[in-house]
Amino acid sequence: MQYDENKAKFRQLKQDFISRLRATDREGVNDCIDELERLGFFSAPASTRFHLAHEGGLLQHSMNVCDVALRLRDSMIQLDPSLASALPEDSVVIASLLHDVCKADIYKPVLKRQKQPDGSWVDVPAYDCDFSHFPFGHGEKSVVVLILSGLALTDDEMLSIRWHMSAWELALQSPDARANINAARDVCPLCGLIQSADTLAANLLERSNDL
Repeated sequence: MQYDENKAKFRQLKQDFISRLRATDREGVNDCIDELERLGFFSAPASTRFHLAHEGGLLQHSMNVCDVALRLRDSMIQLDPSLASALPEDSVVIASLLHDVCKADIYKPVLKRQKQPDGSWVDVPAYDCDFSHFPFGHGEKSVVVLILSGLALTDDEMLSIRWHMSAWELALQSPDARANINAARDVCPLCGLIQSADTLAANLLERSNDL
């Protein structure tokens, strides 16, 4: 779903995102939405080339992760009803929708050379990363940005957003980071849920770079 060709669908997707977030009735949620607008969250791509690398891709990805996370929550509670208290629905929504807030201000539009089937080269719209605005990492940056926006987060939500990258977390080169992520999964079932939902959304729902 390309942004320019489906602006009405993206407007609806944005409204659905905001409605889901507001439905949590969390303290600071409206200030958080204002900050997302300021950062350009709703028009940002989800990546430079790996998945949903187009305008509005980050919004799509966040909603995909939320959809998967809520379905996983229901399935896991059916298998083990005791998980209901460890996976509050509002926490699942907040952690899944906001796990990648760190990406909102890092992509800049550029032109890149692309080889055509006839052997010629043309300039095509693309994205590069610019980390200069707030070079604070990935999951940790999301947590800090959300807290600074005024959104009240629980400990489990912070842990889940911080460590949502799982095995792709660059900081896992550090033994301390590996110990922390393992500890987070042990004490916070929400961590495993968000990690799984993020992976499934990116690798299955978004495998064709579209919804």
